[in-house]
Amino acid sequence: MPLGLGRRKKAPPLVENEEAEPGRGGLGEEEPGPLVGGGAGRPQMGLPPPPPALRPRLVFHTQLAHGSPTGRIEGFTNVKELYGKIAEAFRLPTAEVMFCTLNTHKVDMDKLLGGQIGLEDFIFAHVKGQRKEVEVFKSEDALGLTITDNGAGYAFIKRIKEGSVIDHIHVISVGDMIEAINGQSLLGCRHYEVARLLKELPRGRTFTLKLTEPRKAFDMISQRSAGGRPGSGPQLGTGRGTLRLRPRGPATVEDLPSAFEEKAIEKVDDLLESYMGIRDTELAATMVELGKDKRNPDELAEALDERLGDFAFPDEFVFDVWGAIGDAKVGRY
Repeated sequence: MPLGLGRRKKAPPLVENEEAEPGRGGLGEEEPGPLVGGGAGRPQMGLPPPPPALRPRLVFHTQLAHGSPTGRIEGFTNVKELYGKIAEAFRLPTAEVMFCTLNTHKVDMDKLLGGQIGLEDFIFAHVKGQRKEVEVFKSEDALGLTITDNGAGYAFIKRIKEGSVIDHIHVISVGDMIEAINGQSLLGCRHYEVARLLKELPRGRTFTLKLTEPRKAFDMISQRSAGGRPGSGPQLGTGRGTLRLRPRGPATVEDLPSAFEEKAIEKVDDLLESYMGIRDTELAATMVELGKDKRNPDELAEALDERLGDFAFPDEFVFDVWGAIGDAKVGRY
């Protein structure tokens, strides 16, 4: 089927492994289940797997980014459950958790937790802080915002382009959650939906943003970051493997991405920002996973429509994604 014809368009920093040391073979080879990794206790070939009670548990350490004692969390299989475990550890409502960063308490978008956690990563949870309402005059078509989301219903600002409309409004910062535009609630919306709404706002008009900033520690009060640097690459974990959190199905422990996969994910994430005004390393990783064994752009288009049809990716974007994956395969970085 030719591309574009007949495509569907749908509107401490350590892991404690209490019974076996992770990272010694068998990562990601266990049967599906909540947070199960391989390890030294892995059975010999031909023997049945151990019962769930004897399998090694993955335990992560976490703190609140503005300051707290260290908590221990385990037993989550997706991002929503992760936030629930963090809230439970610190006796907070789950809705208070905005997003998490890995190995830093700062609002560093290069260290944002997406769909993968290194097995030795320390998780810092950023919770809701001050709310603010800002009027913005849209003097240009592009506002200079890159949007991402936390995978659990909150969209927030990941990058502010230098010299842009938003860059001149100093009360707006990277990490701010976008709660509403002109009174329309955005809670539960994905990043691409929020980016589209912002893009569709008429030029030459004033609109209102309702924002919530993450609660800051004392050493972060005066901080206003421009967000992740272009080309800095996705942060997919620093441990001996990564825990892959999936929207559907159980979490799995996987090897660290190959050099090809890391570069392809980075290039696809750049394309997402260029075409859609969003950054999402987990989405980019899923697209690379779908496209790395496809023989032509048409097969990639069909795979994207089947798995990610809600995004309704335009044909020119699919062609560029196909090219980015191909370039990374042959080492054209």
